[in-house]
Amino acid sequence: MPTTLTLKNIPDDVYDRLKLAAQTHRRSMNSEVIVCLEAVLLPRKLTTTERLSRARELRSALPQGQFEAGEMDALKRQGRP
Repeated sequence: MPTTLTLKNIPDDVYDRLKLAAQTHRRSMNSEVIVCLEAVLLPRKLTTTERLSRARELRSALPQGQFEAGEMDALKRQGRP
C-alpha cells in the first residue's frame, strides 16, 4: 500500500526546478517527485536493445512523413518545451 510523505522546508530553487520539470513532463508535482525518487533510489539500467526498442516505439507514434531530418536536427538544437 502506498505511503503518504510530506516534505517541509524545500529550498525555493529546488521547488522551482521541480515545478518546471513537472510542467515540462506534463506531470503533477507529486508524480514528478515520485519519478525523481525512483530514478535516484531504484535506478534501472536499460540494455541497448531496450533503448532501441523504446526509440523505435516513440518514432512509430509520430505522423509519418511530416518530419524532415534537418528540421528535427534544428529542433534538437533549439530545445523543445
